[in-house]
Amino acid sequence: MRWLTPRLYNALHSGLWPWLCAACVALSLLMLTALLTLLITRGLGHFWPATLEEVTLVSGDVVIGQPVREAPLPNADSLERLYFTGNRDITGANWRWVAIEDIRHQTVPNDLIRLERSPWGDFLGRLTAVESEGQRLTGQEAWAFVNNTLAKPASQRPAGQLLLTTADGQTLYQPLDRVTHFQTPNAMSWGQKVVTWGQRIWQFLSEGPRAANTGGGVWPAIFGTVLMVILMSVIVTPFGVLAAIYLNEIAHQNRLTHLVRIGVRNLAGVPSIVYGVFGLGVFVYGIGGSIDSWFFSDELPSPTFGTGGLLWASLTLALLTLPVVIVATEEGLARIPDTQREGAVALGATRLETLTRVVLPMATPAILTGMILAVARAAGEVAPLMLVGVAKLAPQMPVDGEFPYLHLERKFMHLGYHLFDTAFHGEDVQAAIPLVFAIALLLVLIVLVLNLTAIFLRHYLRRQRGNEC
Repeated sequence: MRWLTPRLYNALHSGLWPWLCAACVALSLLMLTALLTLLITRGLGHFWPATLEEVTLVSGDVVIGQPVREAPLPNADSLERLYFTGNRDITGANWRWVAIEDIRHQTVPNDLIRLERSPWGDFLGRLTAVESEGQRLTGQEAWAFVNNTLAKPASQRPAGQLLLTTADGQTLYQPLDRVTHFQTPNAMSWGQKVVTWGQRIWQFLSEGPRAANTGGGVWPAIFGTVLMVILMSVIVTPFGVLAAIYLNEIAHQNRLTHLVRIGVRNLAGVPSIVYGVFGLGVFVYGIGGSIDSWFFSDELPSPTFGTGGLLWASLTLALLTLPVVIVATEEGLARIPDTQREGAVALGATRLETLTRVVLPMATPAILTGMILAVARAAGEVAPLMLVGVAKLAPQMPVDGEFPYLHLERKFMHLGYHLFDTAFHGEDVQAAIPLVFAIALLLVLIVLVLNLTAIFLRHYLRRQRGNEC
């Protein structure tokens, strides 16, 4: 750039940086939009009643399934299509690849059904008859009975079974009490599909998981995630605020406080799994084991607090997010003009009154900023939780109607770990992919709601005090 004149260099320099910053912002927004679009389309699309096809092959085989995607055949110019066929208890697999050139006939019959059941997952085929209380119903009577009966909870259904027919003509007897959902997607109108789509989303949000976490809902994981984040916020906020107050308002500003600030900022960069190891060794085995030996010796060797639980997970994440709260709060305290403190002292306020009635109210938006950052990080952490309390399936909720109502020693489910377990440890990874997108979208929405709550509160306090965080 030496050959440029100073005027031309200054013109390029002043015009380049705004465009470069704007391009970075636009690229960031584009990537964020692409991520949210992917999660929304793949996540919410999982609950839409998909069309079922009946395909007759050149060989004479008949396949009933939901088309998923197409891919080129290896070492060939033609394509093959992946169908979700269900019926794992009969065929041993839920999926089948079909070459496009092998398809002789393809139809979309209205009488094809999709049955969600336990424990074998989805059944795709046709309804032949219903046997219940000594009666055998066929045709429209069978359809009416199924629609009325399966709308009830399993405990209220009469004893009976469905006679189902697969694509290759095999007969399957399915007990009524093992059916969780029944639909005929090809015969549904657009409005009926929208209603079914909403019902399935509600079931996903309100029910517990089943089929090794590849089916059912995620309500226990939602509850555990929100409860853990709330407990973590209650624990980390007082400690973080008090530490920031000491560093900025009380401690003498010397080399020692400078080293402490450097240490706090470095703690924010420590890998989260290290905090998990610390929580396991200190909180679970150290403090929890001591509590068991003091108060629950009759229960040993079965530990009560000496194993992972909600309390130790919340403490571990509080320790992990503590540097974030300290730094954000201290930055807010440092931006308060000294004239505010001096004016309060000149009017006769003590140092404690100045701190509690002038400084802290003005720093409240900064404290909430630290909480927002802490919640955003803690809600998505998985590695430390695997060591200090999260469970693949928690048989009991941390909150129930038994005293003391909040059971801090119990294990809990977490959306982040549920996402990891569904994606990598499920029996059918291909079937779990849409569910993974749905769980990821839900986790993003929960973090967004928690953050927006704190952001609105921060803006409210800004307007009340006319202060910037």
